[in-house]
Amino acid sequence: MFLHLPPTLRQHLSALRVLLAFTVVTGIAYPLAVTGIGRLAFEHQADGSLVTDHGAPVASGLLGQNFALPKKNPDDVSEALRPDPKWFQPRPSAADAGKGAGPYDPAYSGASNLGPNNPELVRTIAGRRAAVAAFDGVDPATVPADALTASGSGLDPDISPAYTYEQVARVARARKLPEARVRALVAAHVRGRELGFLGQKRVNVIELNRALRHLAA
Repeated sequence: MFLHLPPTLRQHLSALRVLLAFTVVTGIAYPLAVTGIGRLAFEHQADGSLVTDHGAPVASGLLGQNFALPKKNPDDVSEALRPDPKWFQPRPSAADAGKGAGPYDPAYSGASNLGPNNPELVRTIAGRRAAVAAFDGVDPATVPADALTASGSGLDPDISPAYTYEQVARVARARKLPEARVRALVAAHVRGRELGFLGQKRVNVIELNRALRHLAA
């Protein structure tokens, strides 16, 4: 059908046919296939790994969030959030767009981008160490590293078992629960390494606090 067309035009028409074919395959068929497989085989993950409470979604298990006391002045965007002693606290977060949402702003993701010898980071870690130690009632020298530093995304919901167990006494005291019950709850939420050798043991704070809410109910 291209026999009587100029060579340049035939090349353009051939390129257009290839473009349309790949658009259908990679832009329509492939995404639909991957979405369908995801919905069938990994429905929970495809929906965003939602954490529900009484059937209603309350969070995503992939995104950390603040467990803070209500602000004294909700309209004051400069007021710092105060951690609530009744909840296990996540690691620090640099994900703050500066619009009043505070750390773990779900609309923002990022790290501090400060090097280990940066004076600002050194001062920040020292301040966090003192604050966490006072909040949890422990020796500053025992505060784990993940209680002092933010993750690369600023939205990591996981903390180390060491930091989780450090908070047990404070949470139990604030909720008037036996410390052994809270410690057992933490032990039940410690996840092992992926495939037995990837990463480190961890605790998802979102899921732990959800279970804590039902334990204390």
